[in-house]
Amino acid sequence: NNSGSMFAFVAFFFLAIVSASVFINQISPIILALYLILSFVTFLWYAKDKAAAQSGRWRTAESTLHLMSLVGGWPGAIIAQQKLRHKSKKQPFRSIFWITVLLNCGVFIWLFTPEGSAIINPLVVKIEKMASQMIQLGLVKATGFLNQ
Repeated sequence: NNSGSMFAFVAFFFLAIVSASVFINQISPIILALYLILSFVTFLWYAKDKAAAQSGRWRTAESTLHLMSLVGGWPGAIIAQQKLRHKSKKQPFRSIFWITVLLNCGVFIWLFTPEGSAIINPLVVKIEKMASQMIQLGLVKATGFLNQ
């Protein structure tokens, strides 16, 4: 489906913009890592919900799927909607989903403003310190991603 391909392109294009922003040192690699992790987790959440729908089990609340998209998992949600053919036709869900995408993109753009930077930079420093401590304790392996 052409619109599905276009939406997947939008997700990949957005992640390319985030990657380029990291590459030119406009934002921390932590932001890219968060988008990738949240996208992966959101994709898995959609897959779990699709499996539950097919087998008549307990379903994930739509508000949870929307929250995952809002906080940064929307690229993974788009891929899941297209690949799994899940939540891709239900119009009320889709409308709210696109509102979460626009809100998240607005926050991403806001990160480039002086106000956004003033709020996000101290949080990124805390996350980087926490990640460094986890590496020192051997809880996670260093990949070089955080050392840019």
